[in-house]
Amino acid sequence: MLAVLRNRTYRHLFAAQVIALVGTGLATVALGLLAYDIAGADAGSVLGTALAIKMVAYVLIAPAIGAVADRIPRRAVMVTADLTRAAVALFLPFVGQVWQVYVLVFLLQSASAAFTPTFQAVIPDVLPDERDYTQALSMSRLAYDLESLFSPALAAALLSVITYNWLFTGTMLGFLASAALVVSAVLPKPSTTSATSAPRADGAYAKATAGSRLFFTLPQLRALLALNLAVAAASAMVTVNSVVYVRDFLGLSAGMVALALGAYGGGSMIVALLLPRVLEKVSDRTVMLRGALLLGVVFAGLGAITAAHGGSWRWPALLVVWAAFGAACSMVLTPTGRLIRNAAPAEERTAAFAAQFSLSHSCWLLTYPLAGWVGAEAGLESAVVALGVIALAASLLALRLWRSPSAQSQSQSQRETVVVVEHDHAGLDGDHPHLAGATRVGTGWRHSHHYRPDPLHAAHP
Repeated sequence: MLAVLRNRTYRHLFAAQVIALVGTGLATVALGLLAYDIAGADAGSVLGTALAIKMVAYVLIAPAIGAVADRIPRRAVMVTADLTRAAVALFLPFVGQVWQVYVLVFLLQSASAAFTPTFQAVIPDVLPDERDYTQALSMSRLAYDLESLFSPALAAALLSVITYNWLFTGTMLGFLASAALVVSAVLPKPSTTSATSAPRADGAYAKATAGSRLFFTLPQLRALLALNLAVAAASAMVTVNSVVYVRDFLGLSAGMVALALGAYGGGSMIVALLLPRVLEKVSDRTVMLRGALLLGVVFAGLGAITAAHGGSWRWPALLVVWAAFGAACSMVLTPTGRLIRNAAPAEERTAAFAAQFSLSHSCWLLTYPLAGWVGAEAGLESAVVALGVIALAASLLALRLWRSPSAQSQSQSQRETVVVVEHDHAGLDGDHPHLAGATRVGTGWRHSHHYRPDPLHAAHP
């Protein structure tokens, strides 16, 4: 898997991603301590509101960035986002009011909402070979999982010798280093033509929603929406209720919370390491749908643990369930980039990744408060049932939406390769990017390319 780091551009971009993730992790720890200094016993409420603001920023800003992505150099977007995040980290230690925290958190997360989809859209151009790209996706998944384990430990070590305000300084330096690495990378020019181009929308609103409309157009991307909801239900259960299970349900020490979260991350990392080889033999559809259906089975196991009223076996069983949640989520999340790359037109790729970023976080915006509210008001058993039903229903919906290849397309490989077909287009302007290299014939244009059903092409050529 590390062979992909031989690509200098990807190596610099991956290093930028890792450093930015560590900086964000340090900021998360420091922000909690800052909220306690400002709000005292109400720090939980402050952090809960900050989390909601984070999700709102992700949902609103990512599509807006996708709308203007074709007019702004991608390097400029990522560097500006890093510099904005560095500036916010610089100002955070000096705030004294809760509303100031909220404003800076919104700016910080808005910059992240600009950086992440742009970064995700660049990688397919940097690594056009599918095997290399699959390895890059696994490494990205590993980076997220390792950050969730490494950043709290690093923060704890630093806090033993410095005050938490200095963590914001480390965050700032991390974002500056990320910006420098992006500047040093030689980015390829984005693709300007694609076999599956859709007409470009003119209005600002239409452009902002172009990626989302693409998701509702293609069956596999509609299925991805449902898969996002299934993953959000499972990850919300782990993120929100781990402390409740460990401290209240099992009566264990606070240190065991980190161990439970580590089990979730460990399961995710194991799958991320194995998937590059698996995806050489098995289709994305098979891996992602099986991962989603596995979530329903894991929720059933969690229900059995929750219904038990005693027994030392519950703690190791919970660790196994948390690891299984991580593994199943990774089965869905890791191939997502491949799915979007194969489905979206190349010139719409940034908008598609922005839509995925926004729509997936919309799911978390629903499941995070649901996991907390149901668990607090009705108990853990009710929370397991509610989120388990959501995960199972979403998985079954994805299975229905993303059907296996039909008999007419059995000649396609598991990678969903398509045949080259010569065909005509009528009603498109001559300067439409999809018509690059096409020949004028009568009242339309003729060309040939790898053919996929989409808004410009019929299901059967």
